[in-house]
Parts: sequence; structure tokens; C-alpha cells
Amino acid sequence: MLQQTAERLTGLDVSQFGGKVNNPIVICNEQHRFLVAEQMRDIGTDCRSIILEPIGRNTAPALTLAALQCVNENADAIMMVMPADHVIQDIKTFHEAILNGYELAQQNALVTFGIVPTSAETGYGYIKLGAPLGSSEDIPSRNHQYASHTIARFVEKPDKETAEQYLSAGEYLWNSGMFMMKASVWLKQIEQQRPEILDTCRLAMEHGVEDLDFFRIDKTHFSACPSDSIDYAVMEHLATIQAPTRDEPFGAVVPLQAGWSDVGAWSALWDVGARDENGNITHGDVLHHNVINSFIHAEHRLVAGVGIQDLVIVETADAVLVAHKDNAQEVKRIVETLKAQNREEHLFHRRVYRPWGSYEGVVAGERFQVKKIMVNPGAALSLQMHHHRAEHWIVVQGTARVTRGEDVFLISENESTYIPLGTVHRLENPGTLPLEMIEVQSGSYLGEDDIVRYDDIYGR
Repeated sequence: MLQQTAERLTGLDVSQFGGKVNNPIVICNEQHRFLVAEQMRDIGTDCRSIILEPIGRNTAPALTLAALQCVNENADAIMMVMPADHVIQDIKTFHEAILNGYELAQQNALVTFGIVPTSAETGYGYIKLGAPLGSSEDIPSRNHQYASHTIARFVEKPDKETAEQYLSAGEYLWNSGMFMMKASVWLKQIEQQRPEILDTCRLAMEHGVEDLDFFRIDKTHFSACPSDSIDYAVMEHLATIQAPTRDEPFGAVVPLQAGWSDVGAWSALWDVGARDENGNITHGDVLHHNVINSFIHAEHRLVAGVGIQDLVIVETADAVLVAHKDNAQEVKRIVETLKAQNREEHLFHRRVYRPWGSYEGVVAGERFQVKKIMVNPGAALSLQMHHHRAEHWIVVQGTARVTRGEDVFLISENESTYIPLGTVHRLENPGTLPLEMIEVQSGSYLGEDDIVRYDDIYGR
């Protein structure tokens, strides 16, 4: 979904406005940095910047960081803000809505995109439409059923009865959480409404450092930043029924009907996906009999379903989820329990990304564990040593250059080597294809913190 978000503006033509689509800026937590970088590399996308947050502070500070980055390069830059957990099926219609928003943003509007509701949904916030803003008839390609409006007000997630009233009224849209505005206009508005957010974000950027392909903002300053959303911090203050005064910043909403879903739960993928004749969606190695209206996702093993209805079943390497579709949002209760028990499933997947590639746990026991390691072409692990474990390396694909003490040598597919405890060593991939190998660790302590680095091209 991150990759789909990054590619969502491909083919968007803003040249009629004298603009162009630049490479994306990604804001993410520092724990996800290698995963994000690998996902972008996988689709050939060069990020303009990957800004790392040491802690989460909600969407208003994240947008402020991006805006500060943008204005340093282009004072008139217009930002299209897209969360990475959305599904949008009709890209052509999505682009038409963006062109409407782009035109409004040039007029100093802070634009949000409201989804034309298809049901009385209680899981979304709503936007009440204000005054119409015209249909831009001078642009022939524009789809005129998506006339823009001012924002009369934002509404919190309603109960079922209220949501049904909104649906029948025809003047409410779902709040998508996507925005478009000039970076400079956002910075002026956040300065007016929440100056402490701007001040702390500016200091965090000024004291930040470049780290490989990332920009690591200063943790001390960002920790002092208030946590707030884009809606609460700025957009709600711009709500008005009246048409805007010329050249003054104003809030606007562009209606969108493009097969959108905010995938806050696995059940949302069932809502937007292509279902079979029994209403099921399956991915991976799945067998089922007498199954109705269910979503079954298998990543590593055969998953079989018999005589079930309205379920979500998700199998991954580290966990299995079984939930009723109507309760899929409640997985957050399980996450809270994991946190309370000091478990790590909510933090780490079985596959862990590193700047040189990734590793994945296969099996672990007392005094041993087995990992599958993938090293990117041309990449190298640090020159290192372990106090408590020895390692056996078996190459299954590619060629490895091994440093073991004073020796440097190559091993190829179906060959292996042994790294004794306490021996300085390094693993490199000198080839043009990914290096895949199996590592068997044995010793009294197998934690990732049992490592002494002597030389590391990634500065760790």
C-alpha cells in the first residue's frame, strides 16, 4: 500500500498550471526507515527525502516537517498529502479531483478531499458542505459532478442514526484525511493557530542530521512538540459557510468518488476488493469449502476454511488473526494487550530490514537459532565480532565475499563457511544479484546486541 501511494500520482498532468509532479517526501518513524527505503527502491522511486520521526506526534507536526522541507527548495510548492493506508481504485477520477484541488491551492486554499458516502458509515468523520466554489468550466477535462465547496464544519464519527441522517441529507462527505495546499500557506496557518508546533518542528529540522538516504530530525526538540491532527490544528479553524475573500487563505473540500477506502482494518480490503461468487476474497495458498463473505490472506502456509461466514483470517510469519468482519477494528485491543505484556509482535515483523538488506527468523531454540539473510547487490554488513555466539553461513543464491580474521575469500551457491566465536568477520555481496544465505547461530546468548562493530559504511 505504501508503494501504491507513492505511485498514485503517476500520469498526473499539472503542466496546464505550469507545474510538475516531484518525487515524494516520506514521513515515517525511524524504526521503519529501512522498510520504507526498500519498498521505494523496489519500485524504482527516488524519494526527495525520507524524514524520520523519533516519536509519533500525529499529522499536523508531520505535515509541518514536510512543509519546512518544501519551502527550502520552492517557496510556491504545492503539497499533495496522502496517508499510506488508503485504497483508491479509480485513478483517473482521483487525478481529476486533484486538478480541482490544485487550482484551488494556487488560490491559497487549504484543500481537503471529501469522499461521497455510499453508506451510513460510523467509522469515519464527516465534512458538511458550505458554499459552492464553481465548476472550473474553463478546463474541459474536468469532471463537473465534483464541484468544490467551502467547509461548513467538521463532524466527529457519528452514531448509526446520525450517520443515516447525514447520508439522506446529501450535504455531508466522509473526511478522507487527504489534503492539498501550498507549503507556505500551511506554515502561515500553523503559525497562527499552533505556533508551538511550528517552533518545535523548525528547531527539530535545524538540529537534524543527514543519515544515509534519510533525514533524522532532532529527538529532543521534537519530543517537546504537541501532538495534534491537521484537522484540529488548522482545518477546523477555516470552516465557514461563506465564499472566500479573494487572496485570503480559506478551507475547501473537493468531493471524490473514486473507489476510496481508508484501510484501518483488514475488513476494508474485503469492502473494496473483487469477490468471488460466494462473496470471498483470498490471497495466497488458501483452500475453502462452504465459506461465505470472508477475507482469507495467507503468506507462508496453507490456510483452510470450512463452514464459516463473515470472517477475516490473516496468516503471516509471526501471527495469525481471526476476527468477525464487523469487529476487525477491535484488533487494537489485542495490540494494547501485547504492549501491556511487553511483547514485541506489535513492533517488529519476523522479517527485519537493514540498510544492507534484511534478515528473517526461521527457527529458534535453546542455544541456537536459524535465520535467512538477504544482502542487496553491492552491499556489505559491518566488520564485527560476537562475544557469545559462533555462526555457520550457507549460501543458497549468489556469491558472498567473506572476511574471517585475516582471510578474505568467496563462497558460492551450496558452499558454506564457519565463523568461530570471537572472530572478526564481515559479509559482502560483490555481485549484481541478491545474495541469499542461511545463518545458523549457536552459543550462550543470541541477542542482536551481542555485536562489536569495528567498521561500518552506514555509520552505526
